[in-house]
Amino acid sequence: MGITTKVNPTDELRYSKIWNLLLHYSLPAIASMTVASLYNIIDRIFIGQGVGPLAIAGLALTFPVMNLAAAFGSLVGAGASTMISIRLGERKINSATRFLGNAVVINLILGALFSILGLYFLDPVLYAFGASEDTIPYARDFMRVILYGNIFSHFFFGLNNILRASGYPAKAMFITIGTVVLNLILAPIFIFYFHWGIEGAAWATVISQIIGAIAVVTHYFNTNNTLYFRKGFFKLRISVVSRIFEMGMSSFLINFCASIVVVILNYRLKKYGGDLAIGAYGIINSVLGLVVMIIFGFNMGMQPIAGYNYGAKNYDRVLQTLRYALIIGTVISTLGFLLGEIFPWYMARAFTSDVTLIGITVEGMRIIMILYPLIGSQIVASSFFQAIGKPWISIFLSISRQILFLIPALYIFPYFWGLQGVWVALPVSDFLASILTIIVLYYVTLRIMVKYKK
Repeated sequence: MGITTKVNPTDELRYSKIWNLLLHYSLPAIASMTVASLYNIIDRIFIGQGVGPLAIAGLALTFPVMNLAAAFGSLVGAGASTMISIRLGERKINSATRFLGNAVVINLILGALFSILGLYFLDPVLYAFGASEDTIPYARDFMRVILYGNIFSHFFFGLNNILRASGYPAKAMFITIGTVVLNLILAPIFIFYFHWGIEGAAWATVISQIIGAIAVVTHYFNTNNTLYFRKGFFKLRISVVSRIFEMGMSSFLINFCASIVVVILNYRLKKYGGDLAIGAYGIINSVLGLVVMIIFGFNMGMQPIAGYNYGAKNYDRVLQTLRYALIIGTVISTLGFLLGEIFPWYMARAFTSDVTLIGITVEGMRIIMILYPLIGSQIVASSFFQAIGKPWISIFLSISRQILFLIPALYIFPYFWGLQGVWVALPVSDFLASILTIIVLYYVTLRIMVKYKK
């Protein structure tokens, strides 16, 4: 009984103003994701300026593997954090703790398996993902080190999501920012001082995430927290594991499908523009990643609020959260659009001095981001459905852009316009996916309103 009478920091989710809650929960997450994304950009700048343009192309080839690793990590982290938010809203502390314990064990198993299989099949996988003899040495050197530390990455990102969902958004932010700062300190030292090249960037990433994982795990040993490690709650239960996978499947499929799409995209880029076109997309993807990660950070703050109040049957607060979230998501993606359309040359030049690579990057960025204001609401809607326990709607919306629309477009438009057609395929898929999202969101919110009126 003593466990259930503790002060629960998530109680504010039931009573505080939605706008204040969004600021309280989202700003730390946005800060964390922004800093993490800026790290990725700066890290790639170090690689581009310190190693060369082919190194950027080699790094771009690792995106599908990194997305696969992120897919399995988010399967557990997003799934467990969603269920924990809902259970805390229902005031079921023991159930929330069981999800925490099972998430730890699943992360350990999946992280180890991914590392072992990834290291064993690394070269065949990279060649299958579009590597050439010129780019595979860079991709191989980078991914080998990343796979060594994959277990720690799983623990860090997965448990940090749970930390945020269980009422400690500021702490999750500081841990993330701390790892990023450490990474930014180590990367230039390893690349420029020790001359470790692209491996130096990978080692900086792995070491910082090990420190982050230790910091997050330490939090759960404190028995004064709402959730903490308790004996007997680590035993895997089929009902708990299946629920984690069900809730995390949307995030998993987003990253998994992104892997498939990037592989196809790399092949189309290589066919119509060569290795430098792949490198150009690597630069563009870094900029796009900054905008998307800011929206994801906002969603991380939105999800506990929506999930908790949906579990507590406060449907008016759920709808209010959604309205604010859609507006803010659209504002963020619109700012990204302005950034990409006005300053593409300056952003490309930061990564490389190669004139050809800069030219390809500028053209691709302007085309890809032409309809980017639509992206924000699409990402928010997908995360919202996951937060309120409707994973299959979230999954459908998540994969619609990539599988239903983008893959066919990557084969249709390049047939007519070559490399430009590859770039055009992305905004076309954004437009079609956004229309689909608006239709689905309209009908689902109508059902929530019916529940509210009852």
